[in-house]
Amino acid sequence: MSFQAYLDTIEDKTGLTPRQLVAIAHEKGLDAPGAKAAGVVTWLAEDYGLGRGHAMALWHVISKGPTISTKHVGTDGVHRDESETLWLDGKATKPS
Repeated sequence: MSFQAYLDTIEDKTGLTPRQLVAIAHEKGLDAPGAKAAGVVTWLAEDYGLGRGHAMALWHVISKGPTISTKHVGTDGVHRDESETLWLDGKATKPS
């Protein structure tokens, strides 16, 4: 599954855009210096029933921002993303 597909599924399951979840993570201090992915994994599992893969995709955005490696951009694999910049503002507003 691509990073963007994980984020889109997170939105489907939570009703919140990735940007909204990043803001909630910030309010909870999950992006503070020294924060670990485990905090996000626990939060998303407890509050939304999400698994580790979804949590790790969101952790990437929380800890590194919306830019991903170009390694899978434009490839044919299952992890293919269309862009090196992830869309965080919801599927309904995503440009085609």
